[in-house]
Amino acid sequence: MSAELIEDRPRADAPPPARPRRTRVRDLPEVRWAALATAAFLPAFPLDLAGAPAWLWGPLYAVCYAAGGWEPGWAGLRALRERTLDVDLLMVVAAIGAAAIGQFLDGALLIVIFAVSGALEAFATRRTADSVRGLLDLAPDTAARITPDGAEERVPVTALRVGDTVLVRPGERLPADGTVREGMSDVQQAGITGEPLPVDKGPGDEVFAGTLNGTGALRVTVERDASESVIARIVAMVEEASESKAPAQLFIERIEQRYAIGVVAATLALFAIPLAFGADLTETLLRAMTFMIVASPCAVVLATMPPLLSAIATCGRHGVLVKSAAAMERLGAVTRTALDKTGTLTEASARVRDIQVLPGGDLDEHQVLALAAAAERPSEHPLARAVVTAAQERGLRLEPATDFTSAPGRGVQARVTGRTVQVSSPAALPAGSGAPLEDPDDPVRTAVAEVENTGATAVAVLIDGRPAAVLAIAAPLRAGAAEAVAALGRLTGTPPVLLTGDNKRAAARLGEEVGITDVRAGLLPPDKVATVREWEDAGERVLMVGDGVNDAPALAAAHSGVAMGRAGSALTLETADAVVVRDELAAVPSVVALSRRARRLVTQNLVIACVCIGALVVWDLLGHLPLPLGVAGHEGSTVLVGLNGLRLLRTSAWPGATGTDHQAAGS
Repeated sequence: MSAELIEDRPRADAPPPARPRRTRVRDLPEVRWAALATAAFLPAFPLDLAGAPAWLWGPLYAVCYAAGGWEPGWAGLRALRERTLDVDLLMVVAAIGAAAIGQFLDGALLIVIFAVSGALEAFATRRTADSVRGLLDLAPDTAARITPDGAEERVPVTALRVGDTVLVRPGERLPADGTVREGMSDVQQAGITGEPLPVDKGPGDEVFAGTLNGTGALRVTVERDASESVIARIVAMVEEASESKAPAQLFIERIEQRYAIGVVAATLALFAIPLAFGADLTETLLRAMTFMIVASPCAVVLATMPPLLSAIATCGRHGVLVKSAAAMERLGAVTRTALDKTGTLTEASARVRDIQVLPGGDLDEHQVLALAAAAERPSEHPLARAVVTAAQERGLRLEPATDFTSAPGRGVQARVTGRTVQVSSPAALPAGSGAPLEDPDDPVRTAVAEVENTGATAVAVLIDGRPAAVLAIAAPLRAGAAEAVAALGRLTGTPPVLLTGDNKRAAARLGEEVGITDVRAGLLPPDKVATVREWEDAGERVLMVGDGVNDAPALAAAHSGVAMGRAGSALTLETADAVVVRDELAAVPSVVALSRRARRLVTQNLVIACVCIGALVVWDLLGHLPLPLGVAGHEGSTVLVGLNGLRLLRTSAWPGATGTDHQAAGS
C-alpha cells in the first residue's frame, strides 16, 4: 500500500478534528479597534475640556481617529474605486471635516460612537451564525467503533463510514446519525428536534448525532457520513441561506446608492449655499456634517436581514432547513395551503391495519399472515414490505419460499411449506378461484368493500387457490396532522386543500380524519401544477407541502414549497424552499408563523429607522442639532434595529416551543 494512501486514512490515535469555535467578543477585529479608539478617547476627553496643552491630548485624538476610522475609511475608498458609495465613508468624512475646523472633540466622539456601534452590529450578526454552528459542539469528537471481530476501537468521528457499528454508553452523546441495532435507552434530542422530553429508543429506531443517550447502552449502525448528518445539513444550509438576500433587502440595496449620492449632494448644498450668503464657516460646516451623519441610511440597511437570518437559525435548531432569506420571507406571505396525502399527511411507509379471515378456511390470522409474509419476502414492493413487517412485529416465523413469481400490478405467488400462496390485488383474482367477485354475496367482495370504505388498500391472500383472507394496508396518519391542518387554516385564513393521486374514497376518508373538506383526488403531477397555477393566477400565494417526485412540479409552481425530508425524493428536496428534516408536520405551521413574525420585525425596523432619520434631519434643518447628539441618535437607532431582529434567536420565539398558539404567533 502506498504511503499516500496510508497517510490519508484516519488513524484511531489521531487528534480530534478541529471544529469551529464560538465567536468571542475579543475575537472580532471590529471590537478590538473600537476598544483601542475608546481607550485613546477617554483620557483625551477630560484633558481637552480642562484646557491642557494640545501636545497632551492631540496624539490621543490621532490614535482615536486612526483606530476607529481607518478600516471603514479604507473600505469606503475601495468601494469608490468600484464606483459605489459606502455609507460608512460618509461617517469618516464627517469626522475629518469636524477636525479640519478644530472640532477635534466632536469628531473623535463621532469616531468612538461609530466604532462601538459597528462592533455591536458585528457581534450581533455573528450571533446568528454561532447559534446554529454551535450545534456542531454537541457532537463528540470520537466514537467507540465495533470491529468485525467484536473488539472496540476509539476513532475520530470523521473516520466513521456508513454501515459501521458504534457503541454509545449511558450519558454519552451519539457520534453519528443512524439506526439502533441493539439496546434500549432514552435519548434527549431537544437540541435537534425541540422535543422537551427524552424519547425511548430501541432496535430499528432512528437516532441523531449530538443527541444525549440516557440510562441504557446502545449499539448504533451508522446511516450517514458526518458531513451528511442532520446537524451538518442544518449548519450548511443556514450558512448558505445567510449569504442570500430577501426581496426587501435587494430593494434597499438598489436605492441605497442613489440615496447616498443624494445625501452627499444635499450636504454640499447645505454647506455651499449658506456660505454664499455670508454664513459662518465653522457653524455651517458642523451643520452640514451633522446632516450627513443623521441622514445616512445605516439603520435602514440593517433593518431586514437580522430578523430573517435569526428566523432561519431558529428553524434550523428545530429541524427545519429554510434555504434562503428570500424563501423565509415568502413563507410568511402565503394565503392558501395545499397538502399531498401519502408521505405528507400520512407516514411514508404503509402498514397492515387489519386482517379479515374469510369463512370456510382452516387457518387463523397469524397463520395466514405468516404464509403471506413468507411469499412476499422476496418482493421489493412497498405493500410486500408492509406484510413482512407486520409478521415480524408479531414475532411470526417465516418459512422459506420456493417457486417465487411476481407479476407487476397483479401480485406474487410462491410455495411455502408445500402450499401454494398467492398475494394479489382483488381485481387480479383469477377466474375460477372459488369466489368470483361478480357475486354481490361473495365474502371476498364484501371484505374488500369494507376495507376500501375505510380508505385502506385491500390485498387478497389465496391458499391453494382459495381466498383465505383480505389484508387492509394503509399508511398511518402522521401524529398531529389534524392539529397542523387546523393551524395552517388559521394562519392563512383559508382551509387547506388536499391534492393527491390516490383514489377518491381513500382521499375523502383521510380528509374527514384531518378536517379537510376540499379534497381533490386522482390527480397526476400536471393536474397538481394546473391547480396551483390556477390559484396563483387568481392572486393567491400558495404553500405546497409534499414529499414525492410527483410533488416536485407543484412545489416549483407554488409561491412557497415545503418538503418532508426523511423520505422525500432528491428532486423534491432540491425544489422546495424549506425541508422538514424530522417529518414533523406540526413544524410547517410553526415555520409559517415564525416567518410572519420575522416580516413584522422587518416592518418595525424600517419604521424605527425612518422615524429616527426623519426626526434628526428635521431637527438639524430647522433647529440646532449638536453633532454628538446627532451621532448618538443615528448610531443608537442602527444598533436598536439590529438587536430587535435578533429577538427571534430566543428559544421562546419558536411557535409551539412553549405552547404558543399558532394563530397568535402568526397574526
